[in-house]
Formats: sequence, structure tokens, C-alpha cells
Amino acid sequence: MHLHKSMVNFTRFQLPNGLKVLINEDITTPLVAINILYAVGSRNEHPDRTGFAHLFEHLMFGGSANIPSFDEPLQMVGGENNAFTSNDITNYYITLPADNIETGLWLESDRMLALDFSEKSLNVQKNVVMEEFRQRYLNQSYGDIWLLLRPLAYKVHPYRWPTIGEKMEHIQEATLSDVKSFFETHYAPSNAIIAISGNINASNGFALVEKWFGNIKSSASKKQQIVPEPAQTEARTLTVTRKVPFDAIYKAWHIPSRLDKGYYVCDMITDLLSSGKSARLYQTLVKEKKLFSDINAFVSGDVDAGILVIGGKVMKNVPTETANLAILEILSNLSQTPISARELKKVQNRYETNLLLSQTNALNKAMNIAYFEMLGDANLLNHEVDKYCSIAPSDVANTAKAIFTEQNCSTLYYMAENN
Repeated sequence: MHLHKSMVNFTRFQLPNGLKVLINEDITTPLVAINILYAVGSRNEHPDRTGFAHLFEHLMFGGSANIPSFDEPLQMVGGENNAFTSNDITNYYITLPADNIETGLWLESDRMLALDFSEKSLNVQKNVVMEEFRQRYLNQSYGDIWLLLRPLAYKVHPYRWPTIGEKMEHIQEATLSDVKSFFETHYAPSNAIIAISGNINASNGFALVEKWFGNIKSSASKKQQIVPEPAQTEARTLTVTRKVPFDAIYKAWHIPSRLDKGYYVCDMITDLLSSGKSARLYQTLVKEKKLFSDINAFVSGDVDAGILVIGGKVMKNVPTETANLAILEILSNLSQTPISARELKKVQNRYETNLLLSQTNALNKAMNIAYFEMLGDANLLNHEVDKYCSIAPSDVANTAKAIFTEQNCSTLYYMAENN
């Protein structure tokens, strides 16, 4: 173990308006990364108004009341930026030369303070998002899987729709007043975390954040009570037919929430199953038995109890039932035959290496400390490797036994027409 190498040190501040500020000093880079995380994702949407968090991510680049274009001033000082929305967060990030940090803070503070809301900007972004909905989810082969699998696995929790939204009409019907109220509720300093990593002294960095964000008023954002998903008590299946070249199977099992020990074990299980050519699903189902052309396992990574998904394309002339039973056999093997310490150690070492590599990059560090601060404490980041490395072979068998039950599983059979 070389844990000391992966420690990320940071200084924590908080502004009177509730904005949390974390700064990681890294003099090895000429750059600085600014990451702003808003604790709002598709989980915070109303069931009749889905897709708003993602629509907002687009609106945030449409310019603010004082700055008509977000990208232009940034490009002029050698900066680049992007954003993403998940079920739990919306994350905006900028990388630029350390000397130009104020340009980044100015741009971010202005859009937190005074986003430009007009019918025109809303319509432009609605059209962009609807086009993305069509291209990525409706017109692309296998594109609607999440639109089908999420509501099969979830019946109560807002994870039952994807970040793009449940249906296109919700975006189409969004009004200016809907959008303004969403902004006022969620885009407040008290609902945001700003993390900076790079060539900046912590007290100077904080003084600059205070200068640009200190006078933004905090709105009283209401904490939402999200109803937890009840335990699934019976197997669910859905069969659809689409114009695709191959049948496919997607299976989802409910797993514990992000900080639960069981989450780490489930994440480790997906690595054992599908990370690399020696992983069990690939070795057995693709290489030896030739039942699938490709197959993957992953955890959704959600903050609340999420799902572990196994999905793959079935080879021509292989019945989906045969392919499905072959997946179940591998899972049952995982719970019945203890995994060797060597196989587990291999996966743990790979995880440790990946985490150490990711900590060398200022942007990754800024993103990670903001995310773990949102989970409760940025310092949790420094214990991640420990959590994976303390997993024992018995944890893998016990978790597999508990998770991979028939009644905890939702299966989507995605059939090719004329197959």
C-alpha cells in the first residue's frame, strides 16, 4: 500500500451566504481548475417536469445578464470549460492558467447571480436538448435502454427517469416561470460547493472567491424529502422489439447507497466481472461459450441506493433465455465459490493505481473534493483506497449472495426485429 501518495490536502472555508470553498494547492502545475458543484440533479425534479437539471446545464452556457457569451472571455485567456449533469449533481468546471483565475471566478459568479432568462434563450436550449433526446435516446440503436430500465427497476424514487428526462414533452412544455423557480430553488450559494486545485495559495484563492461570490444572496432553498425506493420483492421483466442488429439483455439489481460498505463491494464485483480481458463475464460468455459479442457490468454510482447493471449483446442464433441463464450461472458461482485472494488483490491493485493516477490531475482533484464534500466530507476521498483494499473474499461472496437474488432483479429483453 502506498496510501500516503494519494492524500489530497485542502483548506476549507465557508462564506456567510453558505457557499463552501475548498482549495488544494498544487505548485507542480501552471494551471488552476475551478469546479462548481450544485447539489441538484434529476432526483430533485418534479415527476411532471423532468429533464430540468440537464436543461439548466445548457442554459448556464447561454450567457448571463452581464456577459452575453460565456465561452468567449474564457477562450481569450487560454481557458476551457465543460459541465455534466447526473441524477444527484450538476457540475461545472473550468481549467485555465493560474494567472487568469479571476476570469473564471468572474464568469461563474455572474451566472450564479444573474443568469440571462429570456423566452429566446430558453427556446434555443429547449431545441438543443430535444434534439439530443432524439439523437441519443430515440434514434440511436439501443439508445432508449435507460428510458426502459430505470422505470422497471425504480417505482417510487426519482431515479426512475434518466437525466435527459422521462419524456420529451416535459422539456417542450417548460415555461420561463418553471425555469426561474427551479433556478431560485437550486442555484443558490448555500446549495453549491466550489473547489479549486492548482497553482494558487489557499488564502489568496479564498480572498478571490469572497470578492466574486461574497455578495450573492443566499435564497432559502427548501430541503427536499425524497422517498426511498422500497425493497423489490419480485422479479420484473420487460421485453421490447426494436430495429437493432442483435438481441440484448440488460439486468439491474438494487445495491446499497454510495457511502455504504456494500457499495464498495458491489463496485469491486463489477470489476471482477467485467474489467479487462481476464474478467469472468468476458472470459466465459464472450471468449469460451461465444454467447455474447460484448458484455459489461457496472454500478450506477448514485448517492442514494443505486443499481448494479449487467448488459450485453447476444450473438445471432443464441436464445436470450440461454444467454440469461449463463449470466446467472456466473453470478451464482461468485457467491458459492470464494474468490481467491490473488484475483481480489489484482483488482484492488488496479483500483489503487487508477486512483493515484487520477490524483495527479488538478481538474480531477477539484472534482473529487467537491463531490466528497457534497457526500459529507471532502476528506472521505483520502479513505477510498482503504475501503476497497479492506474488502475480503468473504465480503464478495456474502454480498453476491444478498444482491443477486431473483426478486431483486429487473431484466430487460431488448429483441431485434426479425431475429
